[in-house]
Amino acid sequence: MKLQGPVELAARALLGQRLVREGVTLRITEVEAYGGPEDSASHARHGRTGRNAPMWGPPGRAYLYFCYGMHWMLNVVTGPEGEPSAVLIRGAEVLEGVETVLARRRAAQATAQLCAGPGKVAQALGLDGTFGGHDLLAPGGLELRAGPPPARLLAGPRLGIAFATPGDQARPWRFADADSRAVLQRKALHPG
Repeated sequence: MKLQGPVELAARALLGQRLVREGVTLRITEVEAYGGPEDSASHARHGRTGRNAPMWGPPGRAYLYFCYGMHWMLNVVTGPEGEPSAVLIRGAEVLEGVETVLARRRAAQATAQLCAGPGKVAQALGLDGTFGGHDLLAPGGLELRAGPPPARLLAGPRLGIAFATPGDQARPWRFADADSRAVLQRKALHPG
């Protein structure tokens, strides 16, 4: 799997890959790409901080941040070391460990939307800030494993970035598996 390179290509390559932790396996169905300081929607836009330091690499590391004081968000670092970029994991399907996911999410039943949303993905995997900088390509802990890519892709603008410039708001850097139901706000996406 190719993680290093232009962030939008790395984002597409992450669709269909597996995230594995403690008996839970998720298949990635929706992602968003975030570039470096030139991307006004990126956490790297203000330079390197203690919070976003994992974005500076190396590729294949986890970057987690706490959003709205409620949810951890998992990103996969994709830029070469020293050049920040990351891909937010927006949605996934549960392949293994559904009972564990239900317990972690405090959900009554498994639905197609069980892990549709970045906060739900991190919750399903039992993640928190201690996974910041974790090597996703090494065995143990949280692992990113190869999986078959989707047959059809959707693309469209990223969500929740009203603070970004109009050009960055319109950038079609949200990608999804066209055949998955674990995708949010599908109407804003188009074949891509």
